[in-house]
Amino acid sequence: LDAWIQSFSALKSSTINARLAAVSHLLHWIGYQMPDWISRPTRGRSLPKTLTKGELDDLREAAQASEDPVAHLVVTLLLDTGMRVSELCGLDLYDVDLRDLSARVVGGKGNKDRLVLFTQASVDALVAWLRLRNSRSGVDEDALLLNRNSSRLTPRGVQKLMDRLADAAHIPRRRLSPHTLRHNFATGLLERGADLVSIQRLLGHVSIASTRIYLEIGDQTLREVYFRAQTAEMAHAKVEPSTAHSEAEQSKAHSEVEPSTAHSEAEQSKAHSEVESSTAHSEVEPSTAHSEAEPSTAHSDVQ
Repeated sequence: LDAWIQSFSALKSSTINARLAAVSHLLHWIGYQMPDWISRPTRGRSLPKTLTKGELDDLREAAQASEDPVAHLVVTLLLDTGMRVSELCGLDLYDVDLRDLSARVVGGKGNKDRLVLFTQASVDALVAWLRLRNSRSGVDEDALLLNRNSSRLTPRGVQKLMDRLADAAHIPRRRLSPHTLRHNFATGLLERGADLVSIQRLLGHVSIASTRIYLEIGDQTLREVYFRAQTAEMAHAKVEPSTAHSEAEQSKAHSEVEPSTAHSEAEQSKAHSEVESSTAHSEVEPSTAHSEAEPSTAHSDVQ
């Protein structure tokens, strides 16, 4: 058994665990147990795969130009709501509220109901689709999305639609699936500042640990964050010299004002000194006149 396990030790963790599980079931069926010394490798969790901004633009253009009337609506709803493909296919007409911009998902994963929200873009796509849907005959009375046979759209039908859209948008088929658009919905909310609890409720995750994986930043997102930061730094550097020049001009103007102020103060001081001198001279003259008058009076007395 040990030699058999060593023979596939270089395989992926998921493959090793699958083979060990098969052997464990076989041993249990014949009345034996798997030895305790055998340890199963821990399975690493990969980052969610998302489309780039350019690929999303190409996908939307391909959906708009598609001959399938539900293509544009399916892509828009998946990107707007983050629904699972099973939840999307299970939508009925009365689950959608166009005025409230919301839809009620009934019996989602874990058989739990929740509310999903969408934008005006989904409303426009829904109105266009409902106009075409109501013109068909022999349709499923409740189903919102129909296939070409006028029956409810299935998850398999949605994946086939994704494959056709991937070919039209020149995106590898392995990169595009309904769940990929769900990942794009979640990462987009996180990058725009949404908190994890809100994203958890919108996605319908039971545990927030499932939502926390979106905190991991992929290479594409990291590159975009880096260039945004660098652009902001360059713009800030261009503003600083202008500010310094403005401060230099203000300092120069202040320097020009100071000599003028000092000159004005000197003139005021000089004028004040002249006034004091004039006042003192006026006070001296009467005293002199009084002195001149006294000898004259004395002369009169002598006579």
